[in-house]
Amino acid sequence: MFPVDHVTVAGAALDPLRSALAAIGIETIYGGAHQDGATEMALVSFPDGSYLELIAIRRDAPADAVANHPWSRFLAGNAGPCAWAASASDLGSEVRRLRAAGIAVSGPFANGRVRPDGTRLAWQIAASGAGSPGSFFPFLIQDETPRELRAFPQGGPGNRDFRGVARVVLAVRDLDTALARYCQAYRVSAAAPEADPAFGATTAVAEGAPVVFAQPLTSDSWLADRLDRFGESPCAILLETSEARPSGTECRWHNLRIGWFDRDVPGWRLGWSEMVHQSLPPSVNR
Repeated sequence: MFPVDHVTVAGAALDPLRSALAAIGIETIYGGAHQDGATEMALVSFPDGSYLELIAIRRDAPADAVANHPWSRFLAGNAGPCAWAASASDLGSEVRRLRAAGIAVSGPFANGRVRPDGTRLAWQIAASGAGSPGSFFPFLIQDETPRELRAFPQGGPGNRDFRGVARVVLAVRDLDTALARYCQAYRVSAAAPEADPAFGATTAVAEGAPVVFAQPLTSDSWLADRLDRFGESPCAILLETSEARPSGTECRWHNLRIGWFDRDVPGWRLGWSEMVHQSLPPSVNR
């Protein structure tokens, strides 16, 4: 199973995003402005090298740069989770592999930012599938400058209460279609779907990718509304617990024990997970 490089959380302004995480005990560090001039970011990194990126519109951002941003509707709509990324040690090879599997890929493109301390960061990215980059399939990222400069601006993990980003929960319109697309790209399988009325979805935990698929149970749920507003994209983030489990509402998704922080605090679904046993239940390839 390939690891998560980072997950992007979008909003119209950066300070409310940072304050929401701080309210549940997760501090972030300002990371600087992106080279497109439209956005700025803050992040919290974890011991496994993954991190959460909070991205928001800069106060002095040119209107056209914001309007043309690939995540413009997520930013303006305070969507919260909007995209995720996977590291690529050989971006060119991975792009060719995906294209050979019949997956459309755009890029690679150069990108980067300058940290507040003046350190310049550079990387290449490529986006696969339809929709905005990283909304359904993870976008691919390969660093040109040392990755630790991007992931660990303080020289080490900013948070040790969690090991890292464990899984991304994708809101999808149809579980079978979503799984078929992931099988085409990454040869994943998924555990038998289970309904979670409290979350408002039928979920399926993927094997072979750090993903949980979530299909709305009803057409009037928060998840259905999110799909209408933002399309198929991340709707929740699960962090991997360290030694102590945080308090919160708990549930079970297949072999994962899930805990949710108070969702009224961050305004979007953020939780933690841990494996209950080693192997997944018998998987079904639909």
